[in-house]
Amino acid sequence: MAKISDSTPLRILVGLVMAAAGGLAFTLAFPPYEIWPLALVGFVPVLVAQQRVMPPRFSSLATAVAIAIWLQGYLGPVFAPVGTYMVWLPLIAGVLSFFFDMSARRFNLVTGYRWFVINGVISWAAIEMIRLFLPIAGTWAFIAYPFYRQIWLIQPAGIFGIIGMGMLVMMINYVLALLFIGWLDSRYELKSRRERNIALPLARPFLQRWAATGGIITACWIILSLALLAWPLDSPAVKVAAVQPAVSPIISSNRGEDMTAIYNRMLEQTEEASKQGAELIVWPEGSLNWDPLADDRLRLVEMASATGAHLAVGYVVVLEEGFRNEATVINPEGEFLGVFGKDHPVVMGGETSLSRGTYPVYDTPIGTLGTIICYDLDYTDTARKLAAQGAQLIAVPSNDWGTIADKHYTHVVFRAVENRVAMVKADGGFNSAIVDPYGRIIDLAVYPEGGEATLVADVQIGTGSGTITTRLGDWPGWLSLVGLLFFIFGGKWLEKRARS
Repeated sequence: MAKISDSTPLRILVGLVMAAAGGLAFTLAFPPYEIWPLALVGFVPVLVAQQRVMPPRFSSLATAVAIAIWLQGYLGPVFAPVGTYMVWLPLIAGVLSFFFDMSARRFNLVTGYRWFVINGVISWAAIEMIRLFLPIAGTWAFIAYPFYRQIWLIQPAGIFGIIGMGMLVMMINYVLALLFIGWLDSRYELKSRRERNIALPLARPFLQRWAATGGIITACWIILSLALLAWPLDSPAVKVAAVQPAVSPIISSNRGEDMTAIYNRMLEQTEEASKQGAELIVWPEGSLNWDPLADDRLRLVEMASATGAHLAVGYVVVLEEGFRNEATVINPEGEFLGVFGKDHPVVMGGETSLSRGTYPVYDTPIGTLGTIICYDLDYTDTARKLAAQGAQLIAVPSNDWGTIADKHYTHVVFRAVENRVAMVKADGGFNSAIVDPYGRIIDLAVYPEGGEATLVADVQIGTGSGTITTRLGDWPGWLSLVGLLFFIFGGKWLEKRARS
């Protein structure tokens, strides 16, 4: 049996190359590259480098480098225009990963890799759950997002949520890594005497059990997903529209530009959509910098009556104490149905939302409507609260920037599948989408450099009964948090038990 080289510099170099390859693979799995199968294997070289190639005292450097490279490749371009401390997030995540994983190799060696897959999957899911509590993180870079076009695979998100989908992805990575480690152990001997004393080659029956377990879970997931995809919804289709102006109204207004031409064109787009039969027409976030309920200077009430459509409009009112970032719906009778205040303001951009915390839904002839606003898409709770009240169709006024145009609409897909609702995202110049309750993208406009679009399409609405995820929330994430605490505080006990 050959021995793995004991040259520390060489092992570090090879380990870093493997870690970098893993980080690059994860980057390429996400939009705009969309090589989604890489998400199923991207972490394998990282784990092999951590568990076998890197010298023991540097083992956590593998995951740190991979995480930093991946998040830099994915989030780096996103936050480059924003600047401030956000550009340091990939490095911060890498440093945290380095310290968090310092004992992972020793733990797995001592316990004979009995907990390798379980601990790895639970830790990943728990960290994604923790990110949902952070106002600067949300679901950005969740490992399930590369699969947003694979509707045959993502339907169980209505039961397990996006975190549950991520657990499947990471389980496949960890099982494959375990099998590869077992293959290495059968051909190479650990040079470190200390590691040889506590780590026997992984037994073939042990590896076969994990291969079978991973295969069965994956097969059951796919069968369940296909069954849910084939399950018909007893709900009608509605013609909807998203009005995307060529430039952002709120940014143009803040620059003091003359808004006349922009508003005239948006009104024309609205008329064009209504002539195609649109019954719900959505305008972007911050389309108005005044409260249309108090000042209808664009005659939107008249527009709704003339077109016979429901208008969902986003607007921002700047007060001395902060922002009111809101959305309202005007019905064809010219009535304002209510006001939704943005639930998740972009705090890193200095945004506030004084009217947050209410989640109205509106019973209308075309179904039960609701609204969320832009960054609310990046969290799982806001759309879920509307679906829990019977929402069948959710309008999403948004105001993105160019570097997230090829990423942000993917979040709409998972919010729709999680709650079995249709969603209409209308953006201020970059990316708009119409998505059905199964996550199918019915129509899409993505212009990283900015551009006008008027999306009009028939979309089936949800039943209004929600899903298990709607009722139980991110329950796999909560269970994973409990599991993470168990491994943090019970890890030594598991090692002691393994030694005995």
